[in-house]
Amino acid sequence: MLEDRPEGVQVVWDWITTRCTSGGAPTPARPEHPSVPIRVAQSRPDAPAIVELGGSGGQITRAALARRVAAVATALYARGVRPGGRVAVLVPPGIDLSTIVYAVWRLGAVVVVADAGLGVRRLGAALRSAAPDHVVAIPRGLSLAWVARVPGARIGAGPEQMQDLLARASAYPCVPEAPHDPDADGAILFTSGATGPPKGVAYTRGQLGAQVAVLRDTFDLQPGGRFVAAFAPFALYGPALGLTSAVPAMDVTAPHTLTAAALADAVAAVEATVVFASPAALRNVVATADVLSTSQRAALAGPRLVLSAGAPVPPALLHQLREVLPSASTHTPYGMTEVLPVATIDPTTVTQQGPGVCVGPPVPGVEIRVAPLAADGTPADELVRSPGTLGEVVVRGPHLLQRYERRWAAQHASARPAGWHRTGDVGELDADGRLWVGGRLVHVVTTADGPLAPYAVEHRVAAVPGVAEAAVVGVGPRGAQQVVVVVVPEERLGRTAQRVGPLASPGLAQQVRAAAGVPVAAVLVRDWLPVDIRHASKVDRTALARWADEHLHPRPLRLRVRQRVRRAAAPPAPSTRSR
Repeated sequence: MLEDRPEGVQVVWDWITTRCTSGGAPTPARPEHPSVPIRVAQSRPDAPAIVELGGSGGQITRAALARRVAAVATALYARGVRPGGRVAVLVPPGIDLSTIVYAVWRLGAVVVVADAGLGVRRLGAALRSAAPDHVVAIPRGLSLAWVARVPGARIGAGPEQMQDLLARASAYPCVPEAPHDPDADGAILFTSGATGPPKGVAYTRGQLGAQVAVLRDTFDLQPGGRFVAAFAPFALYGPALGLTSAVPAMDVTAPHTLTAAALADAVAAVEATVVFASPAALRNVVATADVLSTSQRAALAGPRLVLSAGAPVPPALLHQLREVLPSASTHTPYGMTEVLPVATIDPTTVTQQGPGVCVGPPVPGVEIRVAPLAADGTPADELVRSPGTLGEVVVRGPHLLQRYERRWAAQHASARPAGWHRTGDVGELDADGRLWVGGRLVHVVTTADGPLAPYAVEHRVAAVPGVAEAAVVGVGPRGAQQVVVVVVPEERLGRTAQRVGPLASPGLAQQVRAAAGVPVAAVLVRDWLPVDIRHASKVDRTALARWADEHLHPRPLRLRVRQRVRRAAAPPAPSTRSR
């Protein structure tokens, strides 16, 4: 209702004026970069393509995977899947997921992928927004689609149903691969929703191929390589790159379930040289490394590279990880669902302190600028690349999203100027062209002295002895906010019972203020920090700010008003006369 969201009037007006004035505007050219066909690579057909270690296990060669993809594509075509049609896939990572996704791409259809880590309610809302024509899912996924009222014809993808699809395919002539159209939609992916509702991100087939090529060229992922895919999104790209991928025994919807032993077994199964895992998964690998056997430790000495994305990774964690995987460099590619990777670096090689997290120089084909922040935290329209300027990070590259799906306002706000993407992160470039990320734009504290990004302060506070985690939030009116630091002491880390917002002890508060480097109004203590469901790594500073405000500014007046409203709504007491 516009009465509840009056800013919607401006959105409607912007839409009308944009339609009237930009009808003939040319589409900006994207930076040039090679592209990889999104089909199963034909090199080394007898080599394993996917090895599963969870559940019943199993493996499949590249040649067998290609035949399976063609058969399933034929079966899906018989069930009505056509070029341009949208197919929501609710299948856990592994052989079946890769088979279905490549089968959909073979038909020229569009894959709709929503991470189960979003949670049932938001997962259902995300899938409904994409309006799929078909839903291919395991039994549990079909039940979710029914409960969430997701549209589309249902196609089962459980073990028995997959066998039935393969059997039915033999009754039809093999459907040829659809002609490659780089401008046709290839996938609808969804953001994590860490700072709002998950948004659908549309990629064309050409942009998907460009992303695969950027990953290949940046991290030297050559055909015949072997990697452990503990990060679901990139488990799908192994077949296109001609890589052997191992899916470890873990719950991919809960990254922290990856243990050091499970990782070692996955590495040993394919003699992996690369590991891709989320920060939460790596944290648990370090925490469970004490139970590794001699042979498992020997296996973990093999990988040359560990990649981790989804949230900032503390350098201290990476130094600990190097003790578990001693031969591996540790890269933390920076990016987002809309464009990944953007930049990369091994944080353990960064020795100096900076204005946040150093995510490195841009990867080949990517350009980075910043939109300087005003005193109230509003980013400017102009883009600059001058060192030391704090602003919103703005990027462009060949694998940038095509658009936000059915989110015109979000697309209009982010694509400024045309061909670029405003990431919603803040940071600054240094003299060497490296990007330092300071946090999310919505988490910037707008103090009377100017905008303050949280990451640099949090890193200084996290170095205080006895502090396990720290988060910086702002409390008060915009432009005059006070800095509040929320810490989790090591002795309270991981408690399941949350103590209600006590102030830190005077000694701890004094240490935190001395380390922060900025005026701190209050230091609060919690047993844990709220994080997003998908990556279990992104701190929800908006929720923390509300929590801090409630405990620092009690509102008895609000309670009195609420009581009066309740009394006014209650039925009148019977009078003496009526009795």
